[in-house]
Amino acid sequence: MTAQTSDDRLSRTNLTIIATLIVATFVVILNETVMSIALPVLQRDLGVDPTHGQWLTTIFMLTMAVVIPLTGFLIQRFGTRTMYLAAMTLFALGTLLALVAPGFVVLLIARVVQALGTAVMLPLLMTTVMTLVPEHRRGAMMGNISVVIAVAPALGPTLSGVILDHWHWRAIFGVVLPIAVVALVIGAIFVRPVGDRTSEQIDYVSLPMAVFGFGGFVYGLVAIGESARGEAAMPIWIPFVLGGAALAVFVLRQLQLQKSDRALLDLRVFASPTFTLAIVLMVAAMATMMGTFIVVPYFAQEVLALSPSATGLLMLPGGLLMGLASPLIGRIYDARGARVLVIPGTVLIASGVWLLTSVNSGVSAWLLVAAQTVLCVGLAATFTPLMTVSLSALAPRLYAHGSAVLGTLQQVAGAAGTALFITVMTVVATADQDSGVAAPEAITNGVRTVFFCAGVLGLVLIGLGLLVRTPETDEVAPSDDDAATGSSATQAEKVGAAE
Repeated sequence: MTAQTSDDRLSRTNLTIIATLIVATFVVILNETVMSIALPVLQRDLGVDPTHGQWLTTIFMLTMAVVIPLTGFLIQRFGTRTMYLAAMTLFALGTLLALVAPGFVVLLIARVVQALGTAVMLPLLMTTVMTLVPEHRRGAMMGNISVVIAVAPALGPTLSGVILDHWHWRAIFGVVLPIAVVALVIGAIFVRPVGDRTSEQIDYVSLPMAVFGFGGFVYGLVAIGESARGEAAMPIWIPFVLGGAALAVFVLRQLQLQKSDRALLDLRVFASPTFTLAIVLMVAAMATMMGTFIVVPYFAQEVLALSPSATGLLMLPGGLLMGLASPLIGRIYDARGARVLVIPGTVLIASGVWLLTSVNSGVSAWLLVAAQTVLCVGLAATFTPLMTVSLSALAPRLYAHGSAVLGTLQQVAGAAGTALFITVMTVVATADQDSGVAAPEAITNGVRTVFFCAGVLGLVLIGLGLLVRTPETDEVAPSDDDAATGSSATQAEKVGAAE
């Protein structure tokens, strides 16, 4: 398929494909955070505590982290159209199961099914954009994608808060289900195959190693909080050791398989220092964002006694500003490069988090709004250039793998950030309550500790942000095959053309 017309503009067909993918991806990623506002409600309705309740968000992101490494292979194996239809079908089925779930366990399973579909969408979108969009317009297009990456999770709490104040928590999924079905139908009509196909077989050793590796790490973080309440199912060190061992095997396996272009995650993308630095920054920013998006609503409801809708509206200004700023930031990137955005962006992220360290049981909700807004603007200024810089530093044949690595580590970071923030808050709050401190004050102490740790991470972000620069075209890191035979020869090795 031709990526652009003779005057270097996207064709109407390609614009339709990208627009459909953006809308569908927005809908599915919105579900990452819709349960964060519902945590106190679920505590009362289903009898779950915060450490268990946060799994409704954590398991969603963790499932995505495990599945996303498959997406590079799946997209090249089955094609964009087939994967779109499969992803939206899974998401719709998971949403339906959540709508009728009789209890917490079934709801958790439904979130896993939703995540199976969601995991495919973002890499599918990014790979399509990198294939169809001319290089000099990628910044603007990535700005639109940043709306999906950052604004959808930011608006999730607002949507669920309004729904929870008027209806049952099941209505959250009742609202999303028809939208998912419409997106599935529209995609079936408009989405067409993009890119080349391959006949490679999946490596069945890598997949379980990814599951145990990423899952062990995140479960270990959650187990710390469970241990503080005397509820840990096993010693804390076990999931970390098992997860670390599985990740080591996973990495070694990928290094072996990438020699024959069969890796689940092609680690040659890390041969580019620019890609590696951008990924580290994205991981830290994503962990901060997702952890904040679950702790702030919990604090607002449990300590400040705000209603779910008021809590959701508290999160809204930041989300709206991210949406408004992201396309503009993309155009600034195209004109000025990454540094002019990333440096002030990381400063704003750190400032927003440090502002949250001043909360107390009598704090004004406006301080939470201000801190959240500053944080969101910083995230908008950071995500777009980092996504564009990371993938632009790769050879075209590594776009799919670069997107998969980016998506995987983003979701691992989000799951880890959620688990870590809740764990730290729980450990501190539990210790204080055991010492006789009232519950609201104990939770406040836990929240302040969480954001102090996040503030330190924010300072690290600023330091790393100073190192970011926009890659030149001749700096793009070639793959091994590209260096040896040229990109045209590499593409000739692909089996088949687009569907």
